[in-house]
Amino acid sequence: MNEAVNITRLPSGMLIVTERMDRVETISLGAYVNVGTRCEAAQENGISHFLEHMAFKGTKTRSALDIAEAVENVGGHINAYTAREVTAYYIKLLKNDKELGVDILGDILTHSTFDPNELERERGVILQEIGQANDTPDDIIFDYFQSTAYPNQPMGRPTLGSEELVRTMTRDHLLQHMHRHYSTNNTIFAAAGNLEHQHIVSLVEKYFKDVPQGQAIPPEPANYQGGEFRKEKELDQAHIILGFPSINYNHPLYYAAILLSIILGGGMSSRLFQEVREKHGLVYSIYAYNSAHQDDGLFGIYAGTGEEQTKELMPILVQELKKIQQFIKPEELQRTKAQLKSSLLMSMESTASRCEQIARHLQIYGRLVSAQEMVERIDAVEINDLYQIASQIFHGKPTLATLGPIRHVPSLADITESLNA
Repeated sequence: MNEAVNITRLPSGMLIVTERMDRVETISLGAYVNVGTRCEAAQENGISHFLEHMAFKGTKTRSALDIAEAVENVGGHINAYTAREVTAYYIKLLKNDKELGVDILGDILTHSTFDPNELERERGVILQEIGQANDTPDDIIFDYFQSTAYPNQPMGRPTLGSEELVRTMTRDHLLQHMHRHYSTNNTIFAAAGNLEHQHIVSLVEKYFKDVPQGQAIPPEPANYQGGEFRKEKELDQAHIILGFPSINYNHPLYYAAILLSIILGGGMSSRLFQEVREKHGLVYSIYAYNSAHQDDGLFGIYAGTGEEQTKELMPILVQELKKIQQFIKPEELQRTKAQLKSSLLMSMESTASRCEQIARHLQIYGRLVSAQEMVERIDAVEINDLYQIASQIFHGKPTLATLGPIRHVPSLADITESLNA
């Protein structure tokens, strides 16, 4: 274990994890709550995101402006995000301002007032955010894809929720959701930068003392179904995602799945970029990704292309999915390993990335995973591992989501037949 990393569990049950980085002048702090979109019931979809927005809108002792000015007066930056499995609140400051950072994070998570006037203003902001997403085809296509892969269940619902549901959410709804999920056993406080672990522990004890104790509520298991979504719309480009069921974080071939996505569509040297864009000029944007969750995952390929180009695109894409199950060059694997390791190690030079990484490792694995262990696991992947995971993924039931001028895009049945031919 890295001697710079320390973990303390408070009597309340909250975990505190820190990583000391002596040669930096900053510190990143974050509260990571193990709750997200997949923890929401159908009638409350979007509530985690709404709650995240409201955290910055005033506490018992600070107005929304007070919070913003307190951070920016010392040159800091504060933000938050909501994902499917986590809601994170984080702040980056100079090292001497760490107490202010812990104070503010503790304040917004334990003493937010959810002022009715602020709530109505923020409701309007979120409705605009939903409207912007709906007007951005290369954004909303991912929501269509997710809901088709996981129909009628929390994993398939959009993080932002719907306009109809956001309009009906009340202050009581937000408070109930917070009381149900924001507890000491469901929250990890993380810090990385120029710090002393015990000092951070004492600050968290002081400023997070009002976080209620309680047990984490496990989310509904993901149930991948797959299927087809098609929406004709007058756009300049057709937006297409073809995806497959993948694997969870703890699967032995997790790193093989990531490397497979990079070889297939992870950069300018990837197969899809070279074959589809450079050789045939069919797209402006094409890439592949592997997205893991606690209990399963998704492998997706996105492409944006013109209406006429859709005729040629899918046969080439299907052919590449077949080829990668049969032939991968050793130099491809070595190049991809170098890409993944450099991305990993470069991110570790950032206090913000380190802060998030140590928190998420504890939430996902229940332990910290060192950079050395991650590099060793990447290096251990062999070509046969790639063939194995490629065959497993691409023989799963596919999901197809299409938006725009899509009349030439083959049906899911035709694509499935081509994949299995």
